[in-house]
Amino acid sequence: MFSMSSFHQKYETDVSPLVIGDQGFKFFVPKSLDPFLDKEDVFREFPLWSKIWEASIVLANHMAAMPVDPRKHFLEIGCGIGLVGIVAARCGHRVTMTEYNRDALNFARANARVNHTPEWREPGIMELDWMKPDLEGRFHMILGSEVIYKEEYFEPLLGLFRRYLKPEGEIILAEGLRKTSVEFFKRMSDICHVKARKRILRSEGEEKRIILASMRFK
Repeated sequence: MFSMSSFHQKYETDVSPLVIGDQGFKFFVPKSLDPFLDKEDVFREFPLWSKIWEASIVLANHMAAMPVDPRKHFLEIGCGIGLVGIVAARCGHRVTMTEYNRDALNFARANARVNHTPEWREPGIMELDWMKPDLEGRFHMILGSEVIYKEEYFEPLLGLFRRYLKPEGEIILAEGLRKTSVEFFKRMSDICHVKARKRILRSEGEEKRIILASMRFK
């Protein structure tokens, strides 16, 4: 069973403060990536989950601005440390957050606790393997940020969308502007109505271009 004391015994962390909408949050992130790297091949299962991505900030702001409908249940895939789902839950949305990496799940659970998500809005946080999905039920919306970084995930993602999205449901993804994301949205446009907008985040003289896309099956 998860506890904050066991979390802090197991992990060395830093804290990243964020303001989303008009609310303040703080998120535990790993102090170092070294414990999560494969020493034989550092690029194998690289801990992409451990960073707060610009695309996640864009999606979190989008969720914070979205009107709350308590009848709707959202599914977040690839939640990482929990930024998007925690913001959505704090704002009143009903959300289930999922991840495959168990360390990421522990960080998501710790971040849900430290951000004092009200009990009746507390997100469910569950393990989900895209290759062998075993969740129950279907959802009004599926959310994800920086989940399209390998072409080999295209078909498993499409399978998740077909399996877990309610009829007339919506998929909202936020992705960095790169070859794989552009190709994925192009493929999805064959079977979905796709509305995509570009967001630009500026920080310390750098610009990050993010695609925020809404998709509904035709």
